[in-house]
Amino acid sequence: MTAATSPENGRPASVPVVRGERASKRWGSIEALRDASFEVGRGITGLLGANGAGKTTLLGLILGMHRPDTGSIEVLGRDPWTFGAQVRAVIGYSPEHDCLPPDVSAHDIVRHVAELHGIPAREAQTRASDALYEVGLGEERNRHTGTMSTGQRQRVKLAAAIVHDPALVLLDEPTNGLDPVQREHMLHLIRHIGHDLGLDIVLSSHLLDEVERVSDGVVILDGGQVARHGRLDDLRATAEHELVVEIDGDAATLVVALQERGLAAVANGHVVTVALEGDVVHDVVRDAIAELDLPLRRMEQRRATLEEVFLASSH
Repeated sequence: MTAATSPENGRPASVPVVRGERASKRWGSIEALRDASFEVGRGITGLLGANGAGKTTLLGLILGMHRPDTGSIEVLGRDPWTFGAQVRAVIGYSPEHDCLPPDVSAHDIVRHVAELHGIPAREAQTRASDALYEVGLGEERNRHTGTMSTGQRQRVKLAAAIVHDPALVLLDEPTNGLDPVQREHMLHLIRHIGHDLGLDIVLSSHLLDEVERVSDGVVILDGGQVARHGRLDDLRATAEHELVVEIDGDAATLVVALQERGLAAVANGHVVTVALEGDVVHDVVRDAIAELDLPLRRMEQRRATLEEVFLASSH
């Protein structure tokens, strides 16, 4: 399978996959989304938030199923409400809930989805088989989905989402109801589809570790608002607040020298941790190591976890 890189009218590389500009959506008295501004870039982007944070509402806006009350949403450079059919034609979608007819084979379901996207019947047959092989169900493709496990049915939905080589794939809680082995397999498939097949993916999940393991970027929703968004490495960098220094020698001596220079530093064996409280910390630490003539093994900023990014965004 090959990934589509743009909708039929073409898309400049600089155009985000999804962009929100102060988008809000209210359901009666409930404000599900409020002033949401964000960008989704290429690769796998985790849409992260607790249940009720606004993830499902945002997916509906991306699909053009709802219209923002205020603000705007663009998908592949287009308004999904105004150009709903054109946008949905290049989106693959795997819903959270089990919605597969139990008395229909996996192949017939995926083939039907391909035909709905305008793929001719003969080609749709081939594409359905290819997509099911891609998700590890090639030998099971003629089984009725009612006889399949939860993990297998989730993979059928995934095959249906990629059968037409979409420009964007939306996965809503794809590991929902899976046991640990099935969940691991699903995360592997998501990485494969996003990184090996090159499809852009938005992965909606409330599980931090799931998003962290597969995502290149993240949009964090908290109470209907966008708390943080961007490339995961960039967000981790903003949350990193410690410099880790490993030396051969007396770490206590280095700690004293750094404290004399006004830095907060502690030692644990040969490792010294220094608080990053200014732009010149790296230079001060390097100068101190050189003056003490200490052999340096490594010096690097501690890599923040997605959990730390998430907690920082919630304050």
